Amino acid sequence: MTAPDIRPEYAERLIRSRKAVRAFRSDPIPDHTMRAIFALAGTAPSNSNTQPWTVHVVSGAARDRLSEALLEAHAHQRLSVDFPYRDEHYNDLHRQRRRDFGESMYAALGIARDDLPARAAHNAESLRFYGAPHVALLCAPADADARMTADIGMYGQTLLLAMTAYGIASCPQGLLGFYGNTIRETLHIRDTKVLFGVSFGYARDQAPVNNLAIPRAALHETTRFHD
Repeated sequence: MTAPDIRPEYAERLIRSRKAVRAFRSDPIPDHTMRAIFALAGTAPSNSNTQPWTVHVVSGAARDRLSEALLEAHAHQRLSVDFPYRDEHYNDLHRQRRRDFGESMYAALGIARDDLPARAAHNAESLRFYGAPHVALLCAPADADARMTADIGMYGQTLLLAMTAYGIASCPQGLLGFYGNTIRETLHIRDTKVLFGVSFGYARDQAPVNNLAIPRAALHETTRFHD
């Protein structure tokens, strides 16, 4: 077998250029590009090649109906979380990173710390998919447990990088996983659990929120090398 042409600089450019975008143009992605992206994402690894994910890609009128249903559920606090979430899952360091990110994002949006109505309005905007014309919902089988979510997480990262490679902006959204019943009812699907969603399309490049420089933890903070 011939060794592949290895170009680490391509991987560096691809991975480091991926970022979460929170302001999109309304232009839809061509169907052939969409299918190429999701076909590429399907090469993601999984335990014993089980490939336990199901992906629902929502566009056009279906996308608008889903957004309206999510906003209504949000307004009436009708949460339906398929996978448990508790703030206690995060330690003090994780909470500090989250606070730091929130301060940077709201500053880019021009929203003051104590402007709670503006913050609530921005949170609701996430249920409009930040204006993206498409959203992909990443789902697990109805009897899936937390272990299987690792496979879907690997698929999710592969999908994000595939989008980046094709010049498509994206934003993974954990919040969409808080409305499992609403998503199932609106899309007429069943026998599945919603883990998270990915809003995607073309970025509004001049939007300040899309140009945040978000720091990452230093290598020594997250990784241990054992000899």
